[in-house]
Amino acid sequence: MMNHSRRPDHNILGSRSRVSIELSTSITSAQLRSEAGYSLVALLAVMTVFALFAMAVAPSIRQQSQREKEKEAIFRGEQIAEAIREYYRYRAAVNNARGDQALPTSMDQLLQGVPIPGGSKSRQILRASAARDPLSLEGEWRVIHPRSDELIDFQQAVMAYAGSVAPQPRDPQMIQLQQFAVPQIVSLLNTGTTSRPSGTTSASDDSSGPFVGVASRSKQASVLTFYGIDNHQQWIFTPLFRN
Repeated sequence: MMNHSRRPDHNILGSRSRVSIELSTSITSAQLRSEAGYSLVALLAVMTVFALFAMAVAPSIRQQSQREKEKEAIFRGEQIAEAIREYYRYRAAVNNARGDQALPTSMDQLLQGVPIPGGSKSRQILRASAARDPLSLEGEWRVIHPRSDELIDFQQAVMAYAGSVAPQPRDPQMIQLQQFAVPQIVSLLNTGTTSRPSGTTSASDDSSGPFVGVASRSKQASVLTFYGIDNHQQWIFTPLFRN
């Protein structure tokens, strides 16, 4: 009787042990799932913070990138302006040419340089990299012709920036070219003209013929200003208004 009465107790104890183990396993699994859930929430929170930070920084990075391109465009454009000056001076001195006859008609002429007197070689006046526009997808500069509307607008912008007086070149030949290429404006108050809206260009800007400067094909607003101008296509690089 004693042994018979103990069997149920033994079975009961065994059942309790299994229940305890199963309950412990269940609690452990729930804790693991809970911890995994918290880890996922924390990861999503960190990713969200990084995404917000990237969105905040992106405009600044784009602006800085554009600023560097604009600096390079101004650097290259000024080199072209200097090359035009060198080319004009050579043609005026050696060939006794004046006006349109002394101006280049293609970028290749500037890249070829000017002949060295008494020799068979040419002197380089423009680097190949400067002949590329860093602001436009095409990479090709627009040429600006003498007496074009854009050049007149640029003269007015330069005068407004310089205090109503257009800078006079020191080189006598450039003074002569300036008088030939753009009409002389005495004062901004009596011009009777206004600059054309951004996005418009002279019909002759892309035609062939002698040119006195170049401008970008980009129509974007600029980060930097050039003579107070804040649009890429209105920046004209020319030797006409340089000291």
